Amino acid sequence: MYKTCDKNVNTYQYLGAIHIHTKHSDGSGDINSISKAARKAGLDWIIITDHNVFDTEEGIYNDVFVIKGEEITPSNDNHYLALGINEFIEPSNDAKINVDNVRKRGGFGFAAHPNESRTRKNKWKPIVWNNKSVIPDGVEIWNWFSSWGDNLNDRNIFKLAYSYFFKNKIISNPSPKTLNWWDELNQKSSKIVPAIGGVDAHALKVYRYILPLTVFPYKTCFKTITNVIPLDKPLSNNFDIAKKQILTAIKNGNNLIINRKICSDIPQIDIVNANTIKSFGETIALTDFTYLDIKVHRTADIKVILNGKEYATNRMKRCRIPITKEGKYRVEFSYSGRGYAYTNPIQVIEE
Repeated sequence: MYKTCDKNVNTYQYLGAIHIHTKHSDGSGDINSISKAARKAGLDWIIITDHNVFDTEEGIYNDVFVIKGEEITPSNDNHYLALGINEFIEPSNDAKINVDNVRKRGGFGFAAHPNESRTRKNKWKPIVWNNKSVIPDGVEIWNWFSSWGDNLNDRNIFKLAYSYFFKNKIISNPSPKTLNWWDELNQKSSKIVPAIGGVDAHALKVYRYILPLTVFPYKTCFKTITNVIPLDKPLSNNFDIAKKQILTAIKNGNNLIINRKICSDIPQIDIVNANTIKSFGETIALTDFTYLDIKVHRTADIKVILNGKEYATNRMKRCRIPITKEGKYRVEFSYSGRGYAYTNPIQVIEE
């Protein structure tokens, strides 16, 4: 847990990972070992999403809040990360039925790795959200394992070795196609369509060699794409209350997505008007003195996106950007062309 203090801010920030598989589906770990790995990686909470399985026992393990969801996995792509549900949901090859079934059970969901590359230089079949007319509740805009798979080249031993040993160097940014789709969904919706980052951790075991090899252990994955949840008070020690705090923040788009392999610092993003201060996932009225207040620990390339189009760019540690138009604003941070942090939208409305 991080605590950030500024003259106008007193925020507790909790780090977590979403999209994790256990031995109940195609992962290799149990909850005890996975939660230990999460704690060693500096995480406060994790969300398990096994394929078409809902068997994990939730709770606090090794000081980590472990929440379960389900990756609803049809046979025809359209994987859906269902959160906030209390029972198993049978997968349908109709993506709309899956989305509706999650909502009927009081949950919400995210289209998982919706645009894996169809031009991969390996044998792995891409999995996509192939019916864009079906609108999910949110979008997994960055999936670490999928990004690696998109960039994996296994056509010779040298390229394969490079992809494995320099795995974090070949992952630079979310798919532009996914970011564009997410922006389009937000333009069409009166509400904020939230985004998450996923690790898609499996800790796959390979037994071809003298000793078994674990491909990308859980701890390795947990140090990559992270969701940061800011709260105005600490997470409760009561699991059920803490679970509600975490899921509510994700559902509302209050989470910040960062790649900790590029930088572990957490930027601060606020939108300020004459009366109040808001942050990502929230709504604020447009006044004569409305501006984005952005702070980062070291000089970064900062890009502000308004309704899917570039609104402003800066290269600095701190900037204040005047807001003169209504719409949905989000911020991207990068270092040397590599994506580092992505906010959910902040909605600005006419007063």
